[in-house]
Amino acid sequence: MLSNRIAIILVTALAPAIWGTTYLVTTELLPPDRPLLAGVARALPAGLLLVAITRRLPRGVWWWRSLVLGALNIGAFFALLFVAAYRLPGGVAATIGSLQPLLVVGLSAGLLGERVSTRTALAGVAGVGGVSLLVLRADAGLDGIGVAAAVASAVVMATGIVLSKRWTSPAPLLATTGWQLVAGGLLLLPVALAVEGPPPTTLSAANLAGYGYLAIIGAALAYVLWFRGIRALTPTNVTFLGLLSPLVATTLGWLALDQELSVGQSLGGIVVLGALVVAQLPSRGRAVGPVGTLERASEQAPSVPSSR
Repeated sequence: MLSNRIAIILVTALAPAIWGTTYLVTTELLPPDRPLLAGVARALPAGLLLVAITRRLPRGVWWWRSLVLGALNIGAFFALLFVAAYRLPGGVAATIGSLQPLLVVGLSAGLLGERVSTRTALAGVAGVGGVSLLVLRADAGLDGIGVAAAVASAVVMATGIVLSKRWTSPAPLLATTGWQLVAGGLLLLPVALAVEGPPPTTLSAANLAGYGYLAIIGAALAYVLWFRGIRALTPTNVTFLGLLSPLVATTLGWLALDQELSVGQSLGGIVVLGALVVAQLPSRGRAVGPVGTLERASEQAPSVPSSR
């Protein structure tokens, strides 16, 4: 049913909307200059909680698949994003990150056999343009290492999304989400200790509240919703929803931090929303399945869905 598909899209969109609150939580509640610690505190406790709830461990190939997906979706992604954030203006990093939908479209065509439509490609280009209007400043400088890290972060995230669709887990969604969060957190932990040193010896109530929000809402809830969306939708549908993150972050900065919102930024937000909506429209030659998934009407069916 079309209504079921729309409901799944809206629920999945909650995940990047939640991630869009990370900047506000980080700047207002967390200790300064500890982004990798925030990544570990966000992923590892949430993953352990989900594993404890489900009491399921990986079996067979899912030991190494969970490690690979956890590295791509969380560990390596957070680390590369940290490098990009420190070496580039935020607008540059976000604009490069908005290339992710185009990367997912290309990877889905190669690994899942999905057809690349002109409409989807144009929506991807529009998404990049909209995000650049939203967050990019005219005086933004470039750094070679920072640009490389930003591109790499978009590539690993895009690869993680597509592989999550390609690899189907027999375990419940909460369990597979927990495995990836634990794997990503454990991979990120030694990097955080090497770069930032040990955690602060004292944490305020605001710090604890911030870390708790990132772990429970920003990781456990958001990633479950995100991976559920990848199981039910195409990777292309899901990845365009990620454009909501810079839009939500900019809106919260305007509402809660009294940051200015220019006409150009408003136009960029409209373009982002337009690209997002266009990317969700069903393509010709595809029909809406009984549980909200899209199935090809032709004989060339995509690979079996999985989790992210």
